[in-house]
Amino acid sequence: MDELVRGPIAGRAGAAGDLARALDFQHAFARRKAPRQAQVPGGFAVLDDRFPGSYDDNKLIISTPEAFAAPDGLGDPRGPGGSGDPGGLGGAGEFGDLAGSSGAEVVRGLLEATDEVLAGRKHRMVCVDDDRLGTALAPAFEAAGYERETNLLMAFRGRIPHDPPPAERLGLEELMSVLRRDWRHTLPQAPDEVIEGLALRVESRLRGADEVGFWGVRAPDGEIAARADLYMQGGAAQIESVFTGEAHRGKGHARTLMTALLAQAAEAELIFLVADADDWPLRFYTRLGFEPLGRTHTFLRA
Repeated sequence: MDELVRGPIAGRAGAAGDLARALDFQHAFARRKAPRQAQVPGGFAVLDDRFPGSYDDNKLIISTPEAFAAPDGLGDPRGPGGSGDPGGLGGAGEFGDLAGSSGAEVVRGLLEATDEVLAGRKHRMVCVDDDRLGTALAPAFEAAGYERETNLLMAFRGRIPHDPPPAERLGLEELMSVLRRDWRHTLPQAPDEVIEGLALRVESRLRGADEVGFWGVRAPDGEIAARADLYMQGGAAQIESVFTGEAHRGKGHARTLMTALLAQAAEAELIFLVADADDWPLRFYTRLGFEPLGRTHTFLRA
């Protein structure tokens, strides 16, 4: 098979269309795996009472920036002329002054909704899809004690390998053993029940998409050295939770795994992942052939 060059989906508006599709994929995944949902201003919340300490399973997702565009001049969230740029890489001024009277009321309502929906949880987490809205909301959230993380959604634009290295699909039992090992190393002081919960929650991901696979590559001694998830549905594929054990870093295991997963997802029209905008893996993904689609923001108070 010849190498395939991955590009924007035909008939979509380039990066903006791919970004919208990636966000829709993430929303559907979050909804499908969540035992409970709740409507909140501008979006929805996902909740899992089995794992109240899991940030990813108990959070708000703000997916409709139009809900924050008040008629008193907060602005058109689609930008000048309403042309549309969801989560794009442009400026943040289109929402006006959210610290003004009406803007402050909107923000206060969102903070109150967060406290209400996540009552009983020790954390508060709000994910904002739109870059400009997230930037505009940042001062109010930071004043309320939240920390902000900026993420990049990235689409694969490189060549699908025609002769990929092997990777192995992991069963739940082995995967959870690896997760317990990795979380124990990351959180050495955590109680056993916390480590167990962090490992067990992976089961819910199986409901998130039509095809969910947990993949890994082994070190020469047989231990899982690097692992990642691959979710596929409706012509889109997301690579998620890429992790290399500390003892195995710097030996090429992550590159081997990523190359194998790209080949596994070769038939997808869109292959994407999420990267921390301020962390080193961003450079690794760029070298593999991923390019930014847009920014999102996560606000966390723990």
